[in-house]
Amino acid sequence: MSERATREETVDVVWSGSWVAERLGVALEGDGELQELLGLALRRNPKRAHLLVSNVLGKHVPQRPSVVHGAGFELGERVRALLGAQEARRAVVLGYAETATGLGHAVADGLRDAPYLHSTRRPVAGVEQAGGFEESHSHATSHLLLPEDRDLLASGGTGAEASVLVLVDDEFSTGNTVLNTIRALHALHPRERYVIVALVDMRSAGDRDRLTVFAAEIGARVDLVTRSTGTVALPDGVLERGQALVAAQEAEQAGRAEGSAGA
Repeated sequence: MSERATREETVDVVWSGSWVAERLGVALEGDGELQELLGLALRRNPKRAHLLVSNVLGKHVPQRPSVVHGAGFELGERVRALLGAQEARRAVVLGYAETATGLGHAVADGLRDAPYLHSTRRPVAGVEQAGGFEESHSHATSHLLLPEDRDLLASGGTGAEASVLVLVDDEFSTGNTVLNTIRALHALHPRERYVIVALVDMRSAGDRDRLTVFAAEIGARVDLVTRSTGTVALPDGVLERGQALVAAQEAEQAGRAEGSAGA
């Protein structure tokens, strides 16, 4: 064995969330795959100090296309198995902008080319809105649904023609966004079944109970399909600590920029 190969075998892989975790005291707690799927980043946001960064989406961290598509496709196959082939043929897939737009496509592929729509934050002139909902923790809270086919989301109800709505996001953190979506769409087009799909389920025990109560309230079955589960442990004062860290990093970057300009 070469000296280079020996050195490569002894190199420790540093978790991509280490920098933020050490400075903010944030920790991911969950199954063995959780840290392979997620890292942490610092967030410039008045509501959250941290950002969960997926290692398999191909959005923020470079990843092989086969891994990106395969992650969503496998989840889609699991939804197909859950629903059964006949019910899967009536599934409509909705992905959340911006992070889960590609993931939603892959889930639809795994369902065998189910109709797919993703939300958008930008109105389009001449296109009528078919629905909308709020993502309270986001930088831009309002989502719009602008399907070319207005009937795509309208086939709810009961009977053989009723569709199953499959909602796809990269992470299921509190469940607020999904509950807001189902509540808004159920008021327009009630249906008997919804399936929530996410790479990771990071809800607390209280949030899990909230989904169960919500499903009973609307009289629909709500299933959940995820790849990994866990929680985020946040210390007291993490938001203030995060804001101070953002300010320090921005000041440092500004100083470097001024130094480069004067060189």
